[in-house]
Amino acid sequence: MKQFWSLVKKEFYHILRDKRTMLILLGMPIAQIILFGFALTNEVKNAKVAVLDLSKDHSTLSIIQEIGSSRYFDIVRELSDDKEIEEIFKEGRIKLAIVFPHRFEEDLRHLHKAQVQLLADATDPNTANVLTHYATAVIMDYQQRFTHDRKLPYTINTEVRMLYNPQLKGAYSMVPGVMAMVLMLVCTMMTAITIVKEKEMGTMEAMLVSPLQPLKIIIAKAVPYLLLSVVNIASILLLSVFVLEVPINGSLSLLVLESILFTLTCLAFGLLISTSTDSQQTAMFISLTGMFLPTVMLSGFMFPVENMPLVLRAISNAVPAKWYYSIVNAVMIKGAGIGEVWRETLVLTGFLAFLLLLSIKKFKIRLA
Repeated sequence: MKQFWSLVKKEFYHILRDKRTMLILLGMPIAQIILFGFALTNEVKNAKVAVLDLSKDHSTLSIIQEIGSSRYFDIVRELSDDKEIEEIFKEGRIKLAIVFPHRFEEDLRHLHKAQVQLLADATDPNTANVLTHYATAVIMDYQQRFTHDRKLPYTINTEVRMLYNPQLKGAYSMVPGVMAMVLMLVCTMMTAITIVKEKEMGTMEAMLVSPLQPLKIIIAKAVPYLLLSVVNIASILLLSVFVLEVPINGSLSLLVLESILFTLTCLAFGLLISTSTDSQQTAMFISLTGMFLPTVMLSGFMFPVENMPLVLRAISNAVPAKWYYSIVNAVMIKGAGIGEVWRETLVLTGFLAFLLLLSIKKFKIRLA
């Protein structure tokens, strides 16, 4: 029994000395419970809304105030013309637009009925349905208070339109997310082990004594995975169009170029992991926790970022897949051009430059 407890004691010492093991045992459960607790929810909160009020009377102002005070909505823009609606949807700034026609309150008082139009971004069908139901509930609540103590019935009709995905197909939101996950897995995980594998096999010495500069060695390691990723991009797009019947409404060349930019960013991240670790298992673990989980949880693919607390929303900005998902959603589904996605493109370019420079700096020209 004494030998048994000695072995137990030795294992405790071994675990306590290994900071990575301690991080897995103590840090990961905390991180997972926070992420899953706040991100895994079907409730939609803080959804960005634009309002086009052509009537500007007491009734419309009251409804707008009630919608803005709800925790489900955040009114970010007051429009002056219906031509602005399509532009702001393509830029991805809002999830819902509410349109009040001229003489809203006058029609309600004299004709006993009025019309409200709800325009939802149906590239995410679940979110669009939830938001239109929430907005309709707020409008119906105002209608009940308006008809209180009045003998004649007053009706506010809500006309709902689902933009970009009128049939509410789930594939419209699934395809951009799948593209982000597939490219991330192939690029990051595979390149994360490429340089580490050379170290473990003992072939890194031959590479280091070659006349190639570190930058050329890193690029040579990334090129095969870039070519494989281009094949993946083509196969995903072909399956999306001809099997899932998801159209490419925007520029195909822009979509491919943006996908290659994201691929290069993932390759740079994988190379950074590879140059910073000494074992394939460690590189694989870091790539999974550093890219796969954030892509699923914080990119907006599975769960709306607007639902999350401010801290997680800020952290999501450091996830490249979030920006790529927005680009694919805008270009492929909404038909947006470079004018609507230039910010996201600039962010991905910044990620690529930063990760590539860091990879070169971390690359050791000596093994010892």
